[in-house]
Amino acid sequence: MKQERLAVRVTAQQKQTIERAAEAMGRNVTEFSVDALTERAEEVLADRAAFGVSAEVWEEFSARLDEPARPVAELVELLKRPSVFDA
Repeated sequence: MKQERLAVRVTAQQKQTIERAAEAMGRNVTEFSVDALTERAEEVLADRAAFGVSAEVWEEFSARLDEPARPVAELVELLKRPSVFDA
């Protein structure tokens, strides 16, 4: 059961936009807002997730990053083609 409240202040235009979007999705403003806020919060936090690896795994990862890039034939061919922006 939901027990917490979150109050926000918005401009009249923001409120109207949110209401229109909620209606377009067949949701009420609360459902729409909670879903949108939660989704955005999860995106922000995902970019800041930290994970740990052993020193051995880190050394292997670092060594691979230091290796020169190897050519990818398909990419080489793609880059030889004229750009769509040059037309």
